[in-house]
Amino acid sequence: MKTTEIVGTNINSLFEKIASVIEEARRKASTAINLSEVYAKFSVGRYILEDEQQGKERAAYGKQVLEQLSKKIEERFGEGWSVETLKRCRKFYSIYSTPQIGSAALTELRIENSTAHEPHKFVLSWSHYLILMRIKDANARSFYEIECAKQNWSIRWLQRQVNSSLYERLALSKDKDEVMRLATEGQVIEKPTDIIKNPITLEFLGLKPEAAYSESKLEGKIISKMQQFLLELGKGFLFETRQKRFTFDEENYYVDLVFYNRLMQCYVLIDIKIDKLTHQDLGQMQMYVNYYNRYVKQEWEKPTIGILLCKEKKDALIKLTLPEDANIYATEYALYLPDKKELQEKLQQWIQEFDKEEQY
Repeated sequence: MKTTEIVGTNINSLFEKIASVIEEARRKASTAINLSEVYAKFSVGRYILEDEQQGKERAAYGKQVLEQLSKKIEERFGEGWSVETLKRCRKFYSIYSTPQIGSAALTELRIENSTAHEPHKFVLSWSHYLILMRIKDANARSFYEIECAKQNWSIRWLQRQVNSSLYERLALSKDKDEVMRLATEGQVIEKPTDIIKNPITLEFLGLKPEAAYSESKLEGKIISKMQQFLLELGKGFLFETRQKRFTFDEENYYVDLVFYNRLMQCYVLIDIKIDKLTHQDLGQMQMYVNYYNRYVKQEWEKPTIGILLCKEKKDALIKLTLPEDANIYATEYALYLPDKKELQEKLQQWIQEFDKEEQY
């Protein structure tokens, strides 16, 4: 039998299966994120992949199958079912047909589905999953899915967080167990270091790295983009004020930015430094933190956290200057999106170092 005859014989059966899925999805009431579309495309991908895997002789005309299938679907249901869309459905099923690393952590957030063929419970829109499917690392993909569901990220902000390498930036500040926890639970805020990223990415401010700017201008830009800055800082941050003045020994001092983290239940003070960090900067932040702990913090609140946002830092200087329990941290900022490949390689090297340490 010729290839074209085989295609014609089997295409109708495959088409009817997919058509029933699409019709069922259209009968369901649409939700805000249109979960019925996601589940429908997952099932479409399953039927296509199963059909292709029936034998090697069928794989040879897979492209021809998709072209005819696309034409038949669009004749009945209208545009939106191109060959490329069908390929994305197939890829979607191949990625999510087995339980993902972070599936257990999403159980409470996901809507139960009656079809037994779907081990993964979806909670995001199809547009969100189009972004997630492009992430090759399963740990990173799981992290972004969990965080997107928990924090209700828009499609645009999910893309921005992926582009800014949020997963890698958080992972590089943690030990191996905490890196794995990112993939299964997302970002968990339990201690001060959980809120630290390195670097803080401020590309949304629109400042050019080579341009001249002052600390006050950088602060002003942050204030004008406070919503994006809060999202970049992460979970639980509330903005209180800028240039917070307090008087001590008849002298006035000013903290650049004052936040409160409701998850940590403590104040977070941020001072901006456009040059490399000095021991004087660390000593000044130590004074700010001491003042807040002694005169502002309530008894039930946790110790104040100090963050120095700087262009360049040296960890050796920080360790030598501050006591271990200072609760003060320095993190660099970047006015452009970081090199994702470089961060990924650095993270892999970091994990390999953990593995070597465990062998001894």
